Amino acid sequence: MTMAAAMQSRTAEAPARSKASRIAHVDIVSDLDAAEPVWRAFEDPGHLSTPYQQFDLLGPWQRLVGAGEGARPFIVIARDAEQRPLALLPLALRQSHGVRTGCFMGGKHTTFNMGLWNAEFAAQAISADLDVLLAPLRAHIDVLALTQQPLHWHEQQNPFALLPRQSAINGCPLLVMEPGGSPESRISNSFRRRLKSKEKKLQALAGYRYHLATTDADVTRLLDWFFRIKPVRMAEQKLPNVFAEPGVEQFVRSACLAPRGEGRVIDIHALECDDEIIAIFAGVADGQRFSMMFNTYTLSEQARHSPGLILMRNIIDRYAECGYRSLDLGIGSDDYKRMFCKGDEDIFDSFVPLTSRGKLAAMAMSSVNRGKRLIKQNQMLFDLAQRLRRAFG
Repeated sequence: MTMAAAMQSRTAEAPARSKASRIAHVDIVSDLDAAEPVWRAFEDPGHLSTPYQQFDLLGPWQRLVGAGEGARPFIVIARDAEQRPLALLPLALRQSHGVRTGCFMGGKHTTFNMGLWNAEFAAQAISADLDVLLAPLRAHIDVLALTQQPLHWHEQQNPFALLPRQSAINGCPLLVMEPGGSPESRISNSFRRRLKSKEKKLQALAGYRYHLATTDADVTRLLDWFFRIKPVRMAEQKLPNVFAEPGVEQFVRSACLAPRGEGRVIDIHALECDDEIIAIFAGVADGQRFSMMFNTYTLSEQARHSPGLILMRNIIDRYAECGYRSLDLGIGSDDYKRMFCKGDEDIFDSFVPLTSRGKLAAMAMSSVNRGKRLIKQNQMLFDLAQRLRRAFG
């Protein structure tokens, strides 16, 4: 399918366009294959995006998960007068109760959501640019629900921070790593000693090792184990198994097997010995930051020795030695994350009405998320919510 055939709408030198905006055209593309060349170009140096917005991550999600959930591709591409791409928004269009909602692709499986931007344009973007960018969407979308957006990425502001925004439901613990910094600047000596003491039990196991999966066979073997063990761990915590939802396992396998540079779109780190896999952490990396997506650990007695924490220490040291500047363990303030990450990533949500029908929906979405954040911030309310969830499981 050609790009022209995939376009749903286009503005061309729109008279209403603000003279202050560099955006001259906005294309709306409903076909992944048609958008792929421009999308991949935004992944090259000189652009601003998170690794969660890679084509080889969101493409399989849309085909294997999003389509089954009723989400349709709604990819917005902004260009300047010379037809140079300035921004790409990887959105999905959902319809419920008569309201058309535009949200980022990836659903529950992307920690951070953001557009892909020409870095120079993003640094100079103003509200008038966003007005021009969003104006053509009004014919197709009632409300934009743009959640879990980082305020900054690699020290550059997310242009959508110019939209009305509110703090996201959950925060994201963050570890900032000083290039060339000493090991104790990342993890204190006392914590390292405690982990080393625990690790001695594991080091006695034949073939004990930490490694990054590099072959298809290793990736497949580790994922086979993960999809057996993770449901048991989630059941123990009385949590719904999101990995059992239609298409999710195939999506995860696709992204973990897809090559990216010297690694994979999703990299898998593991602790194991000759007899068993002990723990895995999987996440995305972009040369400056590693971001964890999913993890689990053994059901055997080796779980007593904190293999997840030991694996996390190895991962932190590995990326620090490669010159990475930061690392996060995903959304949520679990106790183990605070052992490593002392700071927080600023994350926000934006609910932007584009039609009169969308105004009420935006107000409702905003209120629900504020309520959820209030519960998460108040330990008494959070404990009550947890008890109710277990009771009605």
